[in-house]
Amino acid sequence: MSVLKVKKLRENARVPFQATAGAAGMDLYACIDEAVTIKPHEIKVIPTGIAIALESAEYVAYIFARSGLAIKHGIAPANCVGVIDSDYRGEVCVGLVNQTETTFTVNPDERIAQMVISPVVLPTIETVDELGETDRGAGGFGSTGK
Repeated sequence: MSVLKVKKLRENARVPFQATAGAAGMDLYACIDEAVTIKPHEIKVIPTGIAIALESAEYVAYIFARSGLAIKHGIAPANCVGVIDSDYRGEVCVGLVNQTETTFTVNPDERIAQMVISPVVLPTIETVDELGETDRGAGGFGSTGK
C-alpha cells in the first residue's frame, strides 16, 4: 500500500502517524472537546475526528490497543480488535472499555489506540465432505499443552 487517504472531519482532529520508524501501527487520538470519564467496567465510544480511505479491498485497517493504556490502566478496545473495511468512509471511532475498578479519564488529543494497515486474503470458499488430517486433529483449547 502506498497511500492512506485521511480526511479530517473536525479542525482539531490529529492525523495518525508512526511514533518510530519501526512502528507497525499509527497512533489514533481522541478528538474530543473535553475530558471523558470511563467508569469501572464501562464502555465509551471515543471519536478520532478522521475518516480514511484504503486503496482497495485488498487492505483492511485494524484498531488495536495501545499497550501502555492496556497494561498500565486496563483501557483497551471493547471489541478487542476493531476492523475498518475498505469501503467504510465514516468517522473512525474507538470503543474503549475500562477493565479495572478505577475510573479513567481520556483527555482531548490523548493517544487512545493504534491503527495497523494489513493485506486481506479473500479466498474462494469450497464446501467439502472431508478435511485433510493433521497431527493435532480436532484437539481444541489446551490440547497442545501449557
